Amino acid sequence: MTGRITTPFNAESTAAEVIAGIDLTGRRAVVTGGASGIGIETARALAGAGAEVTLAVRDLEAGKRTAVSITESSGGNQVLVAPLDLADQASVAAFAERWDGPLHILVNNAGIMASPLMRTSQGWEMQFATNHLGHFALATGLHRSLAAAGGGARIVSVSSSAHHRSPVVFDDIHFEHRAYDPWLAYGQSKTANVLFAVEATKRWASDGITANALMPGGIRTNLQRYVTDEELDRLRAAAGGADLRWKTPEQGAATSVLVATSPLLDGVGGRYFEDCNEAEIGKLSARSGVAEYALDPEAATRLWEVSIRTLAD
Repeated sequence: MTGRITTPFNAESTAAEVIAGIDLTGRRAVVTGGASGIGIETARALAGAGAEVTLAVRDLEAGKRTAVSITESSGGNQVLVAPLDLADQASVAAFAERWDGPLHILVNNAGIMASPLMRTSQGWEMQFATNHLGHFALATGLHRSLAAAGGGARIVSVSSSAHHRSPVVFDDIHFEHRAYDPWLAYGQSKTANVLFAVEATKRWASDGITANALMPGGIRTNLQRYVTDEELDRLRAAAGGADLRWKTPEQGAATSVLVATSPLLDGVGGRYFEDCNEAEIGKLSARSGVAEYALDPEAATRLWEVSIRTLAD
């Protein structure tokens, strides 16, 4: 295992800067949530580098508008749109079943943040169901296509520094016995995103597939639709008045694009990145560092097994 990975890029870098000089001609990518926020800029950068990009979205009309915009701005002529609702396991299964041929890059970007208590038809807590279980089912459903890429396939797991708020509480993942807290639920789901990358790399590296997680930074997008300005002020105060600067969507997409494409990450998996560099373990601040429990291999294996059982029920 190599040491901590650092790059020439930082918090100010944009997706276009990170991918400059990288040729993705002949590569195929899927970006979940590709019609909003940093998903748009992630898809735009990949398409601009020559990849065929599929926007996996709930809102097909928004997806189609985004595809046209990306095609016009990037020069990429292979921007496709397909329906995907991560909270609906039938939708996830249908997407995976429809996919034909190899897949080189899977960006698990879509998400829901700090929502009121909602449950899927199975009774699963919505943030965990969407942010983790939906993406878990998607990745496992596309495993054969990722393996068919012939080596070098990458899964990008978009996490958050909110994972600092909670490990995966295996005794009560779905808040059936404890009081629901929107931020604990979100934090747990974001820890799950990191643990997924750890275990997916362990299980699938021999198939030529690696997975890494990342914190994109603070970006004002539709992801915060459940978070009021008052709540953001409260969070800022709780962080000791830290300067929680906002990134542009172009900057917010940079770490996702780096993890998806940088030659510095060839064969590297199971790690967590922020501001275009690998994060330091255990050195936690408001928006930086990765918690040790998020990289714990035993927790990663347990989560994988729990997820398989949950989806099978």
